Amino acid sequence: MAGLTLTNIRKTYGAVNVIHGIDLEVQQGEFVVFVGPSGCGKSTLLRMIAGLEDITGGDMFIDGEKVNDVPPSKRGIAMVFQSYALYPHMTVYDNMAFGMRISGEKKEEIDRRVRSAADILQLTAYLERLPKALSGGQRQRVAIGRAICRDPKVFLFDEPLSNLDAALRVATRIEIAKLKESMPDTTMVYVTHDQVEAMTLADRIVVLSAGRIEQVGAPLELYERPANLFVAKFIGSPAMNVIPATITAGGAQTTVTLAGGKSVTLDIATGTGVAGKAASFGVRPEDLQVSGTDEFLFEGTVSIVEALGEVTLLYIEGLVKDEPIIVKLPGTLPIKRGETLRFTADRAKLHLFDAAGLSYRSR
Repeated sequence: MAGLTLTNIRKTYGAVNVIHGIDLEVQQGEFVVFVGPSGCGKSTLLRMIAGLEDITGGDMFIDGEKVNDVPPSKRGIAMVFQSYALYPHMTVYDNMAFGMRISGEKKEEIDRRVRSAADILQLTAYLERLPKALSGGQRQRVAIGRAICRDPKVFLFDEPLSNLDAALRVATRIEIAKLKESMPDTTMVYVTHDQVEAMTLADRIVVLSAGRIEQVGAPLELYERPANLFVAKFIGSPAMNVIPATITAGGAQTTVTLAGGKSVTLDIATGTGVAGKAASFGVRPEDLQVSGTDEFLFEGTVSIVEALGEVTLLYIEGLVKDEPIIVKLPGTLPIKRGETLRFTADRAKLHLFDAAGLSYRSR
């Protein structure tokens, strides 16, 4: 198995720049997930790694070999797509064996690889079935098994769970996590728009926006120390609350005044706030708590209550124009629409961003 190196990778379609100078190192055995909004370039970048899209500029290496002009079949990769793309007239066994038969592998080696992959993915009991006799999750596992049989240097996954319903997504996500555990030396690159998949599967997450990397890091690193406002709002569900603020006292102990008039002092020893500058104050919905004292960050009126059982979501009006503050509280609570409440949070979990959207704490 092998690593993957991207050096100043660029992609243009005519005059349109889609990928802008991507630099990325994926180590052997890593599970790296590309996330970002629709149109950010994550699938295009994956297809460039696969050789399905030409590279406009830069260099790409797989296992130390430059592959810019190497055809997909020679790159040592296997790709799992959104659609299962199974042959409907072939059994599970034959679907998994087909690529090896085309490449001229010996019958004994084909049988060994198919049965080994089926065992890993718990498909042994289904090897003689046709795809129409399988559930959606089982079909996707067959597609993954077909990729495993090729014994590739790098696995590529292009939103493989997006066509499954919610329950099957969870079940298949668990299967992929088990697959990674059973193949610890295998390099995997996975594209998704679902941040739950990214947070639970990835060793590292690559957050993309408009063809550029915004931040690369471990899931909890991105959650706790986002590099900028884009990452802060993209990682986490519901998204981080952002409140306009003004820095009123700079330095390592920076004081900001929020919209609504409250002042908050933050320890931002890794950055220096400048008094008088506009800023954005961030706090995650799950980090907020109801305050019964005069020590609070803000107060507002409850406009919507969403009781979900395990958590209660409150939508608070009156602080940011045309945008509610979302509060995520554990359990079920006797809070009614129209109530005015005060909220506070642990100061260590508060975030501050400058006028350009860069985090003071992650510099």
